Amino acid sequence: ARVTAAAVLIALVALVAFQERTVWDGVYTADQAKRGAAFYANNCASCHGLALTGGESAPPLTGGEFLSNWSGLTLGDLFDRIRVSMPADRPSTLTREQTANIIAHLLNVGEFPSGTAELSTKTEILKQIRIEAVKK
Repeated sequence: ARVTAAAVLIALVALVAFQERTVWDGVYTADQAKRGAAFYANNCASCHGLALTGGESAPPLTGGEFLSNWSGLTLGDLFDRIRVSMPADRPSTLTREQTANIIAHLLNVGEFPSGTAELSTKTEILKQIRIEAVKK
């Protein structure tokens, strides 16, 4: 049986689509992180600190403690946690776009590289992006 070039292309596209990515793969844009920074400052910093280092009742969102808690999980897991439980005084009020922008800001502060495409607002896509403390 002859395999057509189109069939090979379709198989390659499917393989790339299902390939798991990590936070080291440039999964957000610098502009998205800037939007997230502005929103974070007004809605999250009062509890988590302007530098994302945590507060009395809120954990850090960057650094070793954050990475030890989240490494091995996905951005989809983080996205769902933020969407359901934040901000603490008005949970479930953030839009999907606001949540994705906040995560882009967290990734930027955590010194994960930016890329050319914005972080998705779809949980099923974010579940394919693993949080890894160290680039492999």
